[in-house]
Amino acid sequence: MAHTLIFGRGFLGQTLEQTLPDAKLVPVDISDRGAVQRILQDEKPTAVVNAAGKTGRPNVDWCETHQTETSRSNVIGAAVLAEACGEVGAHLLHLGSGCIFYGDSPTPGGWREEDFANPTSFYSRSKYAADLLLSRMPHVAILRLRMPIASKPDPRNLITKLAAYKRVVDVENSVTIVEDLVLVVAKLIEKRASGIFHGTNSGTMRHRDLLALYKKYVDPKHQVELISEDELLSSGLISKARSNCFLASPRLEELGIAMRPVSLALEETMQAYARASQATA
Repeated sequence: MAHTLIFGRGFLGQTLEQTLPDAKLVPVDISDRGAVQRILQDEKPTAVVNAAGKTGRPNVDWCETHQTETSRSNVIGAAVLAEACGEVGAHLLHLGSGCIFYGDSPTPGGWREEDFANPTSFYSRSKYAADLLLSRMPHVAILRLRMPIASKPDPRNLITKLAAYKRVVDVENSVTIVEDLVLVVAKLIEKRASGIFHGTNSGTMRHRDLLALYKKYVDPKHQVELISEDELLSSGLISKARSNCFLASPRLEELGIAMRPVSLALEETMQAYARASQATA
C-alpha cells in the first residue's frame, strides 16, 4: 500500500508519482464520492495529493464553454476529496493556481496567500472557489503554482507550449519550476501543513527570457514574434484576458522552505530540457 496517493493522471500527477517516494497514481474521478471513498479505504494512505482538475484544451478558454465539467472537477471534486480524506485521517495537499490573481498586488512584493483574489475567467473562478472551501480545513494544504516549467518536453510544459507558437505575448510573471515544486510538496506533506502556500520560484520571468534560453540551448534557429497582451486579445487568439501577476511566498518562508531564484532555476531547467529533447530526437 502506498504512503501517498495521487489523484490526477496529467503532467503534474505523473511527475509526482515518478519523483515522490512511496507514491501511487490512482485512476479515480475525484467527483465520484463512492469511488474516492473506496480507494482511500483500500489503500489507507497517510497523505493524498490532488493534481486533478480541468484546465481546458487547447487552453483555459475551453472552460468558458464547458462550465459544468470545469466546476465538477475543480470545485465539487476537490470538496469530495477533502471530505473523504478527513473521514480516514489522511492529509490532503491540493494543487491550486496562482492564476486567480490579476494585475498588481495590493501591497508591494507580490500577492500573498491571504489576499482576496480577483478572478475573471471561469477557470480561475473555479480554482478560487475551491480555495475558499478548502483553506480552512485543518487537514488540507493548498499549494498554488503558476505556469509550470519542467526539464522534460510535454504539451503542458510552458517551454513546449511557448516554443510551438509563432506569436507570443511578452509579459512578466511568477512561474513554478516543477522540480522545485516536487520538493515543496514532499516537505508540506512531511509537516502535514495546512492553509494556503504559494509555490512559485523567487523572482519573475518574462516570456522573452524563456524563449531566449530556448534558442540558446535547444533550437538556435527558433524564431518568434513578441506581441503585447492587448494584441493577443484583439487578434482573437484568446477569448479572455490572462492572469499576469507576481506572487510572494511568506508562508513557505515561515516553514523554512525555499525555491530557487527563477533566474538560476530557469537556465538549469532549460539545459536539462535540451538534453532530454536530444535524447528523444
